[in-house]
Amino acid sequence: MNRKPVALKFPACLLFLLVSSILALFSSCAQDGDGPLDVMPNGKSVSGEGFFLGATLDSGKTVHLISDTLYITLSQIWSFSNCSLTSIDLNYSFEDSVLVFSPKVNIKVNTDDCPSPMYRPDSTFKMLTGRGISPNITNIIIKNHLDSLLDSIKLRRGTIERDTFKIFVDSAFAKPSELPLRTKKSPSIVRVLDSLTPQKFYWRTLRANCTMRVDICNDVVADTVYPTSWRESDTALVPVRYACASEDSTYCLNSKWEYDSTSLGKVKERLDTVWHMSTYYVEDIPSCAMVNKFSHTALLYKGDMTFIRELFVPDENERSCGPSTKKDWVAFDLTTDSLVVESEEGPSIDSLYKVWKSATVARDTLEAESTESK
Repeated sequence: MNRKPVALKFPACLLFLLVSSILALFSSCAQDGDGPLDVMPNGKSVSGEGFFLGATLDSGKTVHLISDTLYITLSQIWSFSNCSLTSIDLNYSFEDSVLVFSPKVNIKVNTDDCPSPMYRPDSTFKMLTGRGISPNITNIIIKNHLDSLLDSIKLRRGTIERDTFKIFVDSAFAKPSELPLRTKKSPSIVRVLDSLTPQKFYWRTLRANCTMRVDICNDVVADTVYPTSWRESDTALVPVRYACASEDSTYCLNSKWEYDSTSLGKVKERLDTVWHMSTYYVEDIPSCAMVNKFSHTALLYKGDMTFIRELFVPDENERSCGPSTKKDWVAFDLTTDSLVVESEEGPSIDSLYKVWKSATVARDTLEAESTESK
């Protein structure tokens, strides 16, 4: 027997009560005066201090002169919200020969609606450090609220001199037997023989046949073509060709030689020596001076080598020195383009200075093209 589904029926009064309850629930969330919760209870305003976690000191130059503009950048600033940061005070003090910046972040929390509750802006301050700075101050540092040192910069007093000049490099610099050798005066170039490494190479002859002769020679001589580079772990194959005894005649074109790998000679030894040499740029500098920028063209034998150099020359009352190779002498390794300083791995500064003083002077010329002073 089939039964028809029976629809459930609610009394009209119950349905009315259910709808009324739902409407009352939604209407209770839309009362007048609703909105975001107050940041501070009862609208109170609280003043205090925030903090910053990062800071940098920069003048945009390698050497910061006392007359240069100093840029102080504070980063990762916590100020509760972007409406609460009221000001930043660049408080400073003097500790012996150091100027210490201890910035203070001032905040005031109120009931303003701010979309960024954890705001961390970066702020950069531009200032001149020349006014009212004692001649005893040699360094500037910056600390945060935890008294942590975040950055430092050396303060110098003097001028920057920029020079462009050429030094002629004699062909004798390419001969290890002529070393140590240097150019005249200052600035100059000095090349030093550091050490010798004896090596033993193995080689064997390889028969070569000419497939198309281009000339008939009266006298023919054997001509071995040694490789331009050797590998100590390999046995080099050296082709044995024939050539005309007279240099005016050609026996065979290079492209017409064929080599017979089945016809090899006995293994022989070839003794050789590896010459380890270093080339330096050397200059006498004023006491406590330093090279600010340094660049040069490639080393070319029997040609001019151009240098562009910025030299910091300190004032008479300057207390800081260098960095330089010696107090009044600077040397750059032209192979690595690095300043030569005293270290366990590098050459002794005193020994390098003595070599430069006693080295044979080659024929060279020094021509200054331009000089600019700041």
